Amino acid sequence: MALYEHVFIARQDINASQVESITADFSKIIEENEGKIAKSEYWGLKTLAYRIKKNRKGHYVLLNIDAPHAAVAEMERQIRLNEDILRFMTIRVDELEEGQSIVLRSKADKERRGPRGDRGDRGDKREQR
Repeated sequence: MALYEHVFIARQDINASQVESITADFSKIIEENEGKIAKSEYWGLKTLAYRIKKNRKGHYVLLNIDAPHAAVAEMERQIRLNEDILRFMTIRVDELEEGQSIVLRSKADKERRGPRGDRGDRGDKREQR
């Protein structure tokens, strides 16, 4: 079977549990067509680079899929019918990434670093001209 990475963006005005429900529905479609979801990651609510269908933010989800093309095609057909999905992209890959994706790793690194600290003489102390 082929390996795919699939990312979709859901509307900002639905909550995280509804996004999980949508993800479960898509996983069920894959599994009904002799495929399997190797990994599912919820990346959170993020700001979009530009407005899409009057939305400024979106819930991002990554799915690593091991399935035949017919299963992925059926999932994409269902996504096109779903009004809560703003955009999606499916890419065929040679191998699936093990562990966390780069998005979650960079998020964890930012949390580990902590606050930035003192900013020196910038800010309120700047000379007025």
